[in-house]
Amino acid sequence: MAHNGSSTSRKISRVGSSSSQRTNLSVWSATAPVTRTPSLNNNVRADVCVVGAGIAGLTTAYLLTRERQSVVLIDKNEAGRGETSNTSAHLSSEIDASYREIEHLHGEKGARLVAQSHGSAIAQIESIVDDEDIDCDFERLDGYLFLGPKEVEKDLSEEFDAASRAGIKVKQLERAPFDLELGPCLKFRQQAQFHPLRYIAGLVKAIKRRGGRIYSETEAKQIRGGRTAEINTKSRQKISAGSVVVATNTPVNDWVKMHTKQAPYRTYVIGAQIPMDSIPKALYWDTENPFHYVRVLRIQDNRKARDILIIGGEDHKTGQDEDSENRFERLTAWGRTRFPGIGKAEFRWSGQVMNSIDGLAFIGRNPGDEPNVYIATGDSGMGLTHGTIAGMLIKDLILGHNNPWTRLYDPSRKSLRSALTFAEENLNVAAQYAAWVTPGEVSAPEEIKPGTGAILRRGLSKIAAFRDDSGKLHERSAVCPHLGCIVSWNPTERSWDCPCHGSRFEPNGKVLNGPAIGPLKLAEQSK
Repeated sequence: MAHNGSSTSRKISRVGSSSSQRTNLSVWSATAPVTRTPSLNNNVRADVCVVGAGIAGLTTAYLLTRERQSVVLIDKNEAGRGETSNTSAHLSSEIDASYREIEHLHGEKGARLVAQSHGSAIAQIESIVDDEDIDCDFERLDGYLFLGPKEVEKDLSEEFDAASRAGIKVKQLERAPFDLELGPCLKFRQQAQFHPLRYIAGLVKAIKRRGGRIYSETEAKQIRGGRTAEINTKSRQKISAGSVVVATNTPVNDWVKMHTKQAPYRTYVIGAQIPMDSIPKALYWDTENPFHYVRVLRIQDNRKARDILIIGGEDHKTGQDEDSENRFERLTAWGRTRFPGIGKAEFRWSGQVMNSIDGLAFIGRNPGDEPNVYIATGDSGMGLTHGTIAGMLIKDLILGHNNPWTRLYDPSRKSLRSALTFAEENLNVAAQYAAWVTPGEVSAPEEIKPGTGAILRRGLSKIAAFRDDSGKLHERSAVCPHLGCIVSWNPTERSWDCPCHGSRFEPNGKVLNGPAIGPLKLAEQSK
């Protein structure tokens, strides 16, 4: 899940707004202007080049500029408009994987370091907000973990014990201390929330003020380490740097190694109006699998304040069993049984989560690469705190400072206790290659309606065919250029999604998310 606000006077957009070809816009994108920076048009040098302008890349760049490092940061989009814009903006030290599981996989010492690092990440964000005077509605508040219908109170008790051993401030309650029928729960103190894109805008200003150079619409095509790292862009510029940090949600500089240790999931979010002050400001989660995550956002629309309840969940493997319309409806139905006065969903969106096999991100030197190549990936639903941890940890690694979290998040780490998850996820990937020999979803392009896409077979080839709203047909190869899986159509985002490693493409084949770094090829035409 992507749980990792909240008044704003900005004009908002409604469900159905689009960015490029995407049909669903998060409430954050709808309530914050785009932070624009120029594209790179010449060769440049820096101490550090950061690839990816989400929270991980921007935090890394910001902290390095504070250490008087010269930094160049590039992104193929505008700052923050990747997966950081699709969060539900919880800042939590309670881990998605649960402290019971973290303790099992990483031991008591590891669990304590996890709690320490995520708590430190929230404190780091709070400090940056204060130091840079960022208007992003940062707010400390409590979080509540309550039972799902199929779980028992023993589950809460075990999580309470594990979280307590990890050093988390937590209380076990028979019910939440307000008028919501949520049942037994755990109360976590000193959690937080904010507006992520307004925070991102503040980071951009702070980086530029300290001499950092940020370039949008600048796509990395080749990344090489060595005595001097070299990053070549799609438009043929070259960046030379002492170190390079790849913070692109999933590494675009690695073809296989890291992708066997994590799996891509889609998570879904709705925003629905509720009566003002009817639900206390807090973070809410349940113990279902997949679980739900909830928070309140206050927005200003046409000079009138109103509360929006943000509800997320319904996670599934990317490119597999999309069923997106029903997932949004199920989120609404779930919310109405637990929270009073929920209106029609005004906002709805989905995001990409990279779940690691052991519940923690991979942050540090890229395995098997030159020692000056660093990665941050495997957010595991904790993208905002893991991204901030990445900035803190990678900054120390580049500067040669000791950091107690280095081994915990080391991308080279191996764990026998996570071997079963590793095997299950990679068997799932292997099974997706069977799509090469199956029939097409439609037998002819004429069956594809405007605004939709489908896979069709043409001889030995599979074609990703999309008919735009004007009726024009666009055909690309359905073969993902990363490792050759057959993509599937995502009707919610109007994208082609790879069911193996999570690469995503616009209807015209342009890459949206890695690990693919190139588009879907043009389709072979029938003879």
